[in-house]
Amino acid sequence: MKTICLYFEIHQIIHLKRYRFFEIGTDHYYYDDYANEQGINDVAERSYIPALTTLIEMAKNNEGAFKVALSISGVALEQLEIHAPAVIELLQELNATGCCEFICEPYSHGLSSLANEECFREEVEVMRKKIKDYFGQDPKIFRNSSLIYDNEIGGIVASMGFKGQLIEGAKHVLGWKSPHYLYHCTENPNLKLLMRDFKLSDDISLRFSNSEWSEYPLFADTYIDWIASLPENEQVINIFMELSALGIAQPLSSNILEFLKALPVCAKQKGITFSTPTEIVTKLKSVDMMDVPYPMSWSDEERDISPWLGNVMQREAFNKLYSVAERVHLCDDRRIKQDWYYLQASNNFRFMTTKDTGVGLNRGIYDSPYDAFTNYMNILGDFLARVNALYPVDMDNEELGSLLTTIKNQGEELVQLNEEVAKLQAELKKAEAKKPAAKKTTTAKKASTAKKENKAE
Repeated sequence: MKTICLYFEIHQIIHLKRYRFFEIGTDHYYYDDYANEQGINDVAERSYIPALTTLIEMAKNNEGAFKVALSISGVALEQLEIHAPAVIELLQELNATGCCEFICEPYSHGLSSLANEECFREEVEVMRKKIKDYFGQDPKIFRNSSLIYDNEIGGIVASMGFKGQLIEGAKHVLGWKSPHYLYHCTENPNLKLLMRDFKLSDDISLRFSNSEWSEYPLFADTYIDWIASLPENEQVINIFMELSALGIAQPLSSNILEFLKALPVCAKQKGITFSTPTEIVTKLKSVDMMDVPYPMSWSDEERDISPWLGNVMQREAFNKLYSVAERVHLCDDRRIKQDWYYLQASNNFRFMTTKDTGVGLNRGIYDSPYDAFTNYMNILGDFLARVNALYPVDMDNEELGSLLTTIKNQGEELVQLNEEVAKLQAELKKAEAKKPAAKKTTTAKKASTAKKENKAE
């Protein structure tokens, strides 16, 4: 039986403001508050609110037959908290239906998985806790920024306890294989891989309202017929996209939400189900390993990391940012940590791309990739100075490594102490539980003795 794994991602960039060279050292606030508020409210009104309302309606009307998965970046969650709390309320309402699984991703929606393992682990754990706090779910599935993945990343994700990861079904990786099976990581076979069917996904997210597309207009029964016509043993159809595709990339006037609503009904008629990623990795067995020696993503035709690290400017900015990764990891300054997450967001590097993809790129306030690079590097110059003021540049790697080791050892000692305290508390509770019984026995003995003495008299 075929099953559809439908997944949506929510991410919203933090817009940087115009930051001049002479502001370095004098202005430590880097963001355009007006653009951020306007941007999140616009996408919430045009996409998130109507799309989530539709998903809630689908979950309630299909009596558990419809399932969906969602992930949300930490920076997007912060903006929604401030400017569009109604979206969070809808996410919680969708969660309450029991038909939605929340997937974990890096807090910053950044590229730390390509740069620094400790920073990557840290922000994933921060996001993991956020999901637990907001939705009461302990994520079992991971999704990296823009589905970036290679064997090494898979090994790290597996070591963090995740059971599965969403990745791109790129042609250069799949070869003759189909994305409609469950695969596993070469580094650790316990990590199952769900591969995105980019054609079926892009038919909805990119082509749905294109009147020049040969399949326009696309109806739900036609779409489900395509899935039903796949070979019988191809059982997993992974359809992944950004939630903003519903309302922004594909305007509501295109009837995209009506199309979505009809999918479960048409699927049921063909005997096709909907499943969450955890249900799939739990019920199905992997058919083979998926070897991905070099990083891939779901962006552009090449499906690689060139949209963010394809030119000298991008790599220079990337290397400069992560040159202080270890120092930021040591830091407990809230403002620096927050700026660190915002500056890591992959969109900042995307604005610097010089690739000609044939698709228009909205660079926001920037006139060109060089303009984006200059502005970012000015901000980065101030940020690096603040970090280095806490942990001086003349502290060499050996000293920094020693400090990190000390902190790690202290952390391990605290864990051991906490375990010992918990053990002692448990023993104390047991001892206290025995006391009343002992007291009762003593009282009974005294009563019996008194009774005997009375009889003797």
